[in-house]
Amino acid sequence: MICAGWLRIAGTASLACALAACAPEPEASSDVSAESPVVSAVEPDSRPTQAELRQARAEAARAANRAADGASTAASDNIAVFLRGAESDLIRRGKLRTEIAPDDVPFTADSLARDFLAVALRDEYGSDGTGGPAPLRRWSAPVRIQPVFGEASGTATRARDRAALADYAARLQSASGHPVGLTASGGNFLVLILTEDERRTIGPRLAELLPGIPPGDITRLQGLAPGNYCTVFAYSRGGDAVYSNAVALIRDELPPRLRASCIQEELAQGMGLANDSYESRPSIFNDDEEFALLTRHDELLLQMLYDPRLRPGMAEAEAAPIVRQIAAELVPAAN
Repeated sequence: MICAGWLRIAGTASLACALAACAPEPEASSDVSAESPVVSAVEPDSRPTQAELRQARAEAARAANRAADGASTAASDNIAVFLRGAESDLIRRGKLRTEIAPDDVPFTADSLARDFLAVALRDEYGSDGTGGPAPLRRWSAPVRIQPVFGEASGTATRARDRAALADYAARLQSASGHPVGLTASGGNFLVLILTEDERRTIGPRLAELLPGIPPGDITRLQGLAPGNYCTVFAYSRGGDAVYSNAVALIRDELPPRLRASCIQEELAQGMGLANDSYESRPSIFNDDEEFALLTRHDELLLQMLYDPRLRPGMAEAEAAPIVRQIAAELVPAAN
């Protein structure tokens, strides 16, 4: 599932948002009457110390935060229940298979070439919301994947997701022959792993991370429908067919198999395999969700995409004969 847009990066537009919450300090009170201008009978220990006042304010702030957290996670809890049900239903129906090279779904050189043309040279979504023919697109610079976590993501979850991304980056590099790696900062392929609440307010942070990102794309990410488990936007500079940046969104509430499936599909689509096709099997580039993970078939699509005989910007008519030749070379070796 990819929403592919074109971005002209001309300048460094950015937006910062600072939020602060505080409770007003209580006003000092006095029981002193007009007739008693001087109070001498107050016991020294009856007046709160500064430390006690600070502790009271801190406890009040923590209570307010707990109440706010309870309200803000209701939407996240609801989407988590929905996604667990969706995963269970797909598995029950024989979907989300995890085989890399299933024996019951063979493919030929002809079907591999057909699938490549459908997946790499068409858009799943164009600027008008519909798909159509597209030039061949891919990266020329090394792909630097940068995970971006929300506040709700725990230490164990972050470590698990980083490990999954690092392993998959190595696999993408092996399949494509193009440099792909993980980085803590300065990445050109952002992977946002956010809860429902965090996703709805990601706009300012995303504008800082990717200056110049179209406002409409931020709106689409913030308004992602529950039925869309994840998505990716890939960008080039101006009208070029060479990708310069990408941003993927992975819902933090996803259960394990859907989570792995989203990571693998969206990152592979962000490499340049932008479309889905119901004819593509065995493949994650198929909206029927039959396969959850990148298959051997899909690895060959990536290898074809980065074959030097193909060039960014090629249209289908020019690329098709070369694609068929490459497929014929790869399939005997794959089988």
